[in-house]
Amino acid sequence: MGLASLEKIKVLQKNPANIRNLCILAHVDHGKTTLADCLVASNGIISSRLAGKLRYLDSREDEQVRGITMKSSAISLHFTHREQEYLLNLIDSPGHVDFSSEVSTAVRLCDGAIVVVDAVEGVCPQTQVVLRQAWLENIRPVLVINKIDRLILELKLTSLEAYSHLQKILEQVNAVTGSLFTSKVLEERAEKDSEEPEREASVSGGEVVYDWSAGLEEVDDSNLYFSPDQGNVVFASAIDGWGFSIQQFAEIYSQRMGIRPGVLLKTLWGDFYLNAKAKKIMKGAQAKGKKPLFVQLVLDNIWSLYDAVVTKRDKEKVDKVMSSLGVKVMARDTRNSDPKVLLSAICSQWLPVPQAVLSMVCEKLPSPLEMSAERVEKLLSVGARRFDSLPEQTQELKQVFLQCSGEDNAPVIVFVSKMFAVDCKALPHNRQRPLTQEEMAQRREVARQRHAERMASAENHADQVKTGTAPQEEQPSADSADVSSKMEALAVKEQSAEEERETFVAFARVYSGVVRPGQRVFVLGPKYDPALGLNTLPEGCSAQSDSLPGTPHLSCCTLGGLYLLMGRELEELEEVPSGNVLGIGGLEDFVLKSATLSSSPACPPFTPLNFEATPIVRVAIEPKHPSEMPKLVRGMRLLNQADPCAEVLIQETGEHVLVTAGEVHLQRCLDDLRQRFAKIEISASKPIIPFRETVVRPPKVDMVNEDLGKQQKVAIIHQVKEDSSQGRSSDTLHVDSGGLVTLTTPNRLATVSIRAIALPQEVMSLLESSAELIRTLEQVNMSLREGRALEVSPRTLEDIAALKDRLETLLPGHRWRNAVERIWAFGPRRYGPNILLNSVESYQRPSVWQCLNRSADKPQTALRDLDNSIVSGFQLATLSGPLCEEPLMGVCFSVERWDLQTSTSVPHQDSVEEDSVSQDAPGDGEAEGENRAVGQAKRRTEADCYGPVSGQLIAATKEACRHAFQAQPQRLMAAMYTCEIMATAEVLGRVYGVLGKREGRVVHEEMKEGTDMFTINAILPVAESFGFADEIRKRTSGLASPQLIFSHWEVISSDPYWVPTTEEEYLHFGEKADSANQALKYMNAVRRRKGLYVEEKTVEHAEKQRTLGKNK
Repeated sequence: MGLASLEKIKVLQKNPANIRNLCILAHVDHGKTTLADCLVASNGIISSRLAGKLRYLDSREDEQVRGITMKSSAISLHFTHREQEYLLNLIDSPGHVDFSSEVSTAVRLCDGAIVVVDAVEGVCPQTQVVLRQAWLENIRPVLVINKIDRLILELKLTSLEAYSHLQKILEQVNAVTGSLFTSKVLEERAEKDSEEPEREASVSGGEVVYDWSAGLEEVDDSNLYFSPDQGNVVFASAIDGWGFSIQQFAEIYSQRMGIRPGVLLKTLWGDFYLNAKAKKIMKGAQAKGKKPLFVQLVLDNIWSLYDAVVTKRDKEKVDKVMSSLGVKVMARDTRNSDPKVLLSAICSQWLPVPQAVLSMVCEKLPSPLEMSAERVEKLLSVGARRFDSLPEQTQELKQVFLQCSGEDNAPVIVFVSKMFAVDCKALPHNRQRPLTQEEMAQRREVARQRHAERMASAENHADQVKTGTAPQEEQPSADSADVSSKMEALAVKEQSAEEERETFVAFARVYSGVVRPGQRVFVLGPKYDPALGLNTLPEGCSAQSDSLPGTPHLSCCTLGGLYLLMGRELEELEEVPSGNVLGIGGLEDFVLKSATLSSSPACPPFTPLNFEATPIVRVAIEPKHPSEMPKLVRGMRLLNQADPCAEVLIQETGEHVLVTAGEVHLQRCLDDLRQRFAKIEISASKPIIPFRETVVRPPKVDMVNEDLGKQQKVAIIHQVKEDSSQGRSSDTLHVDSGGLVTLTTPNRLATVSIRAIALPQEVMSLLESSAELIRTLEQVNMSLREGRALEVSPRTLEDIAALKDRLETLLPGHRWRNAVERIWAFGPRRYGPNILLNSVESYQRPSVWQCLNRSADKPQTALRDLDNSIVSGFQLATLSGPLCEEPLMGVCFSVERWDLQTSTSVPHQDSVEEDSVSQDAPGDGEAEGENRAVGQAKRRTEADCYGPVSGQLIAATKEACRHAFQAQPQRLMAAMYTCEIMATAEVLGRVYGVLGKREGRVVHEEMKEGTDMFTINAILPVAESFGFADEIRKRTSGLASPQLIFSHWEVISSDPYWVPTTEEEYLHFGEKADSANQALKYMNAVRRRKGLYVEEKTVEHAEKQRTLGKNK
């Protein structure tokens, strides 16, 4: 990049009105990086001939090999539109579902987005995801329909068919946007109605008919949708270098036909045709069987150009087209054997894609000055807090955001969306600069002098050898020279090792103020509370102060170097005003993944990023050589910081576990560890597949779908009870036929009776989705128990009340009467999808919902002693179930009895009393007192040998929960992916074959209209998904590729401990019933990995071994 253009960019950065921050979003392989190449080539950074082949923004080696983008990269482009100069900060983002976290980091820093859609494949799963991400971040999208050349060359559609196909694609995209808009309006309407409860009902006194469409009719959505006549759609073929918007053709034909451009703009897209006789544009092309104007004036020209250049290769016609278009092509392009070279040479002059796309970006996407107030409030409303509940100083910052002030006195506000690793050699101050003429002449002179000295010393040495007078004194000097050369080599090696080190650069955007290197700012953690910060810090305090009082989640840091992001290169900057995207060095010790930086303590942390992909694939990692463990630990810490989605954990077993979003993401993380961060040989385990354990209601049919008679069912239950109760100590444990487990602690001081009940599926899903809310509820309850007042926002209280109401709705019937009020705890980790229920009649404990009715003057019931031990035992039981030590899900443990002796410290109190009695009553009472003391001492040692009562109660509750779980029909739950596959008709059977082999099931299949492509929606267990994408590609010769997204947990229908019990099962499965049991296979695999006992025969159907003696 030339120095002049860098200076130009520095000037443009100071004018936020002409800055556009945008990202390119699309499904995988829809042409984002090729389009980005065309835009980069317009600035002369790469050759236009290499655009689409070089993939300039895919700077990683594995990105080039796989042909997909894996990380977002930014580049700043300069563009002149209508005599105004614009600075475009362009971010190319990945389309693969495994890297959707990178899309989230890119979208947060932008004000607009280019959504790219493949003209053949249309709207795909990731297209919907990126449109939703753009919607959630309140950024404005524009549409590029790419790969139109495929309609001509692959699908061989006529121009009229292509027109109707393009209309359908536009409808699909607008349908996605419309559904997002509708859901938002209805949510706002529902909130508005809840604030004015039943006002109309009280006035009318009759029934209220709720009209869902009322809110939609009032809201203006005219500028929401994509339409070519609005100028927010471009039709393109990035690989061939052409693209156009309707405006371009409207301007061309207005001069030729003498029709105003405004009229053409409205009629070029739509049901209009040109009446040649009347020389008028008329409506009703479809009804009258006429060619629409768009087909006649636009598509027919492109189709005829492709026909002449690519299909027929008609040289005369090509020359005629070129002369009519006024295009001049180099002779080598016309002689090239590949017709696509000539085609792109013509098209890039006639309809250059950068011109069309960048003009649309400048006109339709907002500048940083046009940020909406709604978006600002959304960014600043952290957690469940409303914007109007924030401190006044914080609310004043809204104006600073909207003004995007770049003045020195404006508060600095910067958001870091991710940290990315850069090789130290790539930093501007370490990069090799081209030498000037003077430096080259100087170096030449030094080299010449060295050569002359070397030649002179060689001649002297030769003369001395001839005369035989080689002096002995020179030997040590040679040795010292050798030592000095070794020292130099060592110093160079150390320097190169320093240069090879990875450094982190923060990917950030300045929202207010001016950022300079060496500036001190506050780093605001995600839990930082501006109200608390303003109260703690002295008034007028800034990050420049040396001594600051300790404030939670607030620290200070000094900014390092500031960099302009130019794809594969970084350029150093002295200052960056607001509204710009930049890289910041020196933050690796202060920012883990994302953070908010500000010079004002009143600034709240921005809302967390919306990550679409859930990390689900986990592997255990260890170094090949144990001595390199410190390097692995450091490497994993760096990887955790460099990847927004990857998680690094150290399990209780000491294993280092890496959690990633999918198979491709996992492979990239492992390659990064080996080659960049740890730089050692590592070995990764097979993926650790997560499971859950649950109970279900007793089945009504057996394994061959025969109705279980009452007697048979009872027989089965009794048999299970007998089997499961073997080896249990009968004096402390009792299991009745109804599944109620009664267990007594070893010291006989406490007895608990617990029953396990299966929760309905809807309740389980609700608890799983409300995990964060339940965690907040637990924090509030804990603070209330400790007597501390915790401020909770009204919105959070509303959400908690809504959760309670929903649970009451979903738990109807006699068996769940008052169950929601009797909830004791949630688990595991106090916010999981399992419930502990208080069914002890004699124990009325405070409700978990007590934060909702604090205002009511109700007497607070006290907690019984050791209440926490029951909860702890429940938490331990739900954290690791009896099947294979995996967490439980969807189980309710009802505590129906809890007997506790009146005083757990009786032995100690009694012994003190007896001592006083023995002192007071001498004589006859002395012997009796001694006997009592001995008895008490004996009882005390018996109690002490079992440990504290609280610990015994924890263990007893845990065991009771496990036995209660085993007394019910138990099942494994598997994690499931939704799998979307696009395939042609000829490979459909092979796709079904691969799905069937891997326990997948097809949910929905439909043919894309106008193509021979089928879209298959299937559900696939995560356990069977490894190698699935590769197998599909191999079996279908690359014609089908799946997209896997974690969806839900599903119960595996088969019982892992199932044995045939009825006559029909014996007939069907045989006495051994050794057919494959999927649940047992999964359970044994997990038990084997965890080192638990696995019940299996190691030798089956063995033959007699031939000994060595007999073989002789």
